[in-house]
Amino acid sequence: MRSLIYLATALCVMGLIFWAYRVNYETQDRQSEMRELQREIASLREGLGVLRAEWAYLNRPDRLRELVNLNFASVPLLPLAPEQFGAVAQVAYPMPEPLLSEPIDVIATELEEAAE
Repeated sequence: MRSLIYLATALCVMGLIFWAYRVNYETQDRQSEMRELQREIASLREGLGVLRAEWAYLNRPDRLRELVNLNFASVPLLPLAPEQFGAVAQVAYPMPEPLLSEPIDVIATELEEAAE
């Protein structure tokens, strides 16, 4: 009987060792994937910083003003002025459709229902 208990205990210990071995390697795999993703995120953030810097460089007001002056003949861009905007009263809004096409006589309808 003791040998059966010893055998069952040894099998349980070996099963637990196998389980711990597998979990250890799965954890290491997940950690390496996580490190790889973190490196990729850092690389993408660096690229985003470069793109933001390039965007700021290309949108400098003096550069844009120079481009407007060079291409004024083909694209006549002028500064915005308040006179270029219209008033809200000038906007033609569509009229809302009436909910009912004909008026309903509610009192007459109620009297007819009561008479029936």
